[in-house]
Amino acid sequence: MDKVQQFILKNKKIVSLLGAVILLVLPFIVTNSYFLHICITVCIYITLALSLNLVTGYAGQLVLGHAAFYGIGAYTGAMLMLFFHVNFFIALVGSALVTGIFGLLLGIPALRLRGDYLAIVTLGFGEIVRLVFVNWKDVTRGPAGLPGIPAPEILGFTLSGRTAFYYMALILTVFTIFFMVKLINSGVGMAMQTVKNDEIAAEAIGIQPRKYKLLAFVISSVFAGIIGCFYASYLSYVSPTAFVYNTSMTILTMVVLGGLGSIVGSILGATILTILPEMLRFLSDYRMLIFGALMVFMMIYKPEGFWGASKRRKNIYKINAGGTDHGSDT
Repeated sequence: MDKVQQFILKNKKIVSLLGAVILLVLPFIVTNSYFLHICITVCIYITLALSLNLVTGYAGQLVLGHAAFYGIGAYTGAMLMLFFHVNFFIALVGSALVTGIFGLLLGIPALRLRGDYLAIVTLGFGEIVRLVFVNWKDVTRGPAGLPGIPAPEILGFTLSGRTAFYYMALILTVFTIFFMVKLINSGVGMAMQTVKNDEIAAEAIGIQPRKYKLLAFVISSVFAGIIGCFYASYLSYVSPTAFVYNTSMTILTMVVLGGLGSIVGSILGATILTILPEMLRFLSDYRMLIFGALMVFMMIYKPEGFWGASKRRKNIYKINAGGTDHGSDT
């Protein structure tokens, strides 16, 4: 794995270009509808993993209720499109604003806490949101969910079919990656990482820990809300079962398995944990048992994840020792 990591870091531009070409032509190479559905699901989980990684991997705050913001975004977008008949893209902005507000309102009191206490608060928030979805039947229709959510429209044309949704999911994912890379390598991102490593040292050099933790919390919520709105439009249906505690744990597992504090790690973790259960589907009742065993094996023998921070930095050092600087550590 180290050799693969070194090769990718050394040839980052070539690998990125090759990956971009493959992703762009993929729907023309593989036309299977189920395969495209898996690709769209991968894009959704990559965005969710990246958004959670910002607050957990870079700002150091353990959040166990990320699915709540995903659900708030989905229901907000669904209700705006169904009840107010607004365009998908306006609903997308509305979902981002609403989830951002919820992230701010939860973050202001919750971020006074640390570690397990913060995790318990976010866990409780996630369960409260799920119960609201289930019991507010006049608006959410409870367990029955909201069907008939319209597809996006651009200049009078309705986007339909898996290929159109694939490209839209890809655009949202690429935008998320671009935003996260720019943010992490900015002064704001460096301040977040400083707060994660040592709050006392951060305060000593003039950084306000609560300010940057709250900012990470809000941005994380906004991106979860955006992809939630897309999810609602893609399936044309939302129900509370998609935003349960297990969903939050799945997203967190993707971040940890890929490597905390790593953008590439979140992409790898989300991709592997979305595709692997599907690959093991032929094993029927035993697939989740094998999947769990593989995860335990991974955590024992590679606890930092696929793209762990210390290994990644060591490989960058080895490459740069040869006299070439290959860019930032992501």
